Amino acid sequence: MQRSTTVARLGSGAVEYRLERRGDTVVVVLHGGHLRAGLVWDETVFADADITVLAPSRPGYGRTPLSTGTTRAGFADVTAELCRHLGIDKVAAVLGISAGGPTAMTVAARHPDLVERLILQCPQGPRWPGRRDRLLANLIFSPVAERLTWSGLRWLLRRAPDAGLRMLLGGLSTVPPRQLLADVRPEHRATLIALFSAMRSGTGFRQDLRPYVDVTAEIGQPTLVIASRHDGAVSFDDAEHLASAIRRAVLVESRSDSHFLELGVDWPAISEAIRVFLATEPRDLAGRG
Repeated sequence: MQRSTTVARLGSGAVEYRLERRGDTVVVVLHGGHLRAGLVWDETVFADADITVLAPSRPGYGRTPLSTGTTRAGFADVTAELCRHLGIDKVAAVLGISAGGPTAMTVAARHPDLVERLILQCPQGPRWPGRRDRLLANLIFSPVAERLTWSGLRWLLRRAPDAGLRMLLGGLSTVPPRQLLADVRPEHRATLIALFSAMRSGTGFRQDLRPYVDVTAEIGQPTLVIASRHDGAVSFDDAEHLASAIRRAVLVESRSDSHFLELGVDWPAISEAIRVFLATEPRDLAGRG
């Protein structure tokens, strides 16, 4: 699950990234909260299609300091600069997952000559988070509490993994945690434990809580929005709002019972929808949505 990364020293600052070169087609992956470039969940759809993946750590995560691109617009420009640094002049799609969604949208809006398509998976909309969630998250992941929070969660996952998973999944699904965990396959349970055990928030998650500029009206690329009605972390309403606000967007509903779409029974079908979207010429996607 954890893969090696590199740090590029750009004019705008240092940025950590993972580059897995395969074919000429490139997808930029912008992970969500508590994740960094070196943590990989399920990128099989890209590997199977011989697609190169470039995954930068967003500001405050991993080895990308908060000073590198202090706003979504700033890091969108950093992402474009990183592509140029690596000799990438065209990106088939930018994939924004959860809290990475706003930055992915901003990259697409600010750099249309670079980005051909946009994929948003469980994306955070302009109304996320609510006031209560913002206050709670700022407390739990404050500079003093962040390390203690994750140390405590890792201890719980080692000593009582089922209790730890129920607690963590409780905030990621509208399904009761005990029922949700009972439906998780053993291999996915092990993956979730490994993923949660490797997560850190750094200073990045508190940055994610800040409001951002809505750029949906400026996005002209074909856009695939994927979300689940059972997502307890990001409301399905956010996905519906973004799908209606982006003029060339289509909404695909996942049957996943949680924020992790990869756990859904229809993940193979979702992966196929992503593959077809990437394989179709952008001009032929114009009539969708």
